[in-house]
Amino acid sequence: MGSLNSENSNGFHAGKHGDAGGKTAGKVITCKAAVLWGPGEAFKIEEIEVEPPQRLEVRLRILFTSICHTDLSAWKGENKLQQIFPRVLGHEAAGVVESVGEGVEDLRPGDRVVPVFTGECGCCDMCRSDKTNICSGFAVDPLRSVMRADGRVRFFWVGPDEERRPVYHFLNTSTFAEYTVIDSACVVKVPADAPLSRMCLLSCGVSTGMCIS
Repeated sequence: MGSLNSENSNGFHAGKHGDAGGKTAGKVITCKAAVLWGPGEAFKIEEIEVEPPQRLEVRLRILFTSICHTDLSAWKGENKLQQIFPRVLGHEAAGVVESVGEGVEDLRPGDRVVPVFTGECGCCDMCRSDKTNICSGFAVDPLRSVMRADGRVRFFWVGPDEERRPVYHFLNTSTFAEYTVIDSACVVKVPADAPLSRMCLLSCGVSTGMCIS
C-alpha cells in the first residue's frame, strides 16, 4: 500500500496543483502519475495533464492507493484486450473529490471517497440488494480504456515537442496518479472519520467479494 499524498486535519491536502476551494474546478490540472508505456516496462513518473470532469463525472485527488494482482497482470500485458499504452493503472484507492461535472448531485468537493470499477446507478433492483453490487442499469466495461460519456481520455502527456499525447484509462479508475477522472457512478462516499489508508482496500477486495458472494 502506498500514499501518494499526505492528509491535513481536514482530510484534504491540495498541494500546488489543486485545492478544495474551487480554484481548479473547470480547469486542466497538471500532476504526477506513474505511467506505463508498454507491457512489462518500468513505470515512469511523468507529469500529465488531467482535464476537468464532464457530465456525470468526478475529478478526484488520490491520497492513498494500493496494488492488486490485476494491476500486475495488466502491467505484464497478460490480457491482450488491455494492451493499449501509454496508460495509468491502479484501481484500489481513496481520496477526496476535487470537482464534479454537470449533473452530479450526490458528491461535492472535499467529500472523502473510494473509487470502484463496477459502476452503480443506485436505482435498479441489483443496486438496492444487500447481496450484490452488480448493477443492471449502468453498463461499465472494465476493459474500456476511455471515458464512457464521450469515448475520450481525460489524461494527456505533453512531450518535448509540445505534442499532446493521450494517456489511457484503466478499470474506470486509474489511481496511480495524483488526480484522476471517474464516472460518478464509480465513486462511493465514505464517512468523514474513516481512515483513508485502509479505505483504499475497499475499492477492490471487498467490492469484488460482494460481487461473487
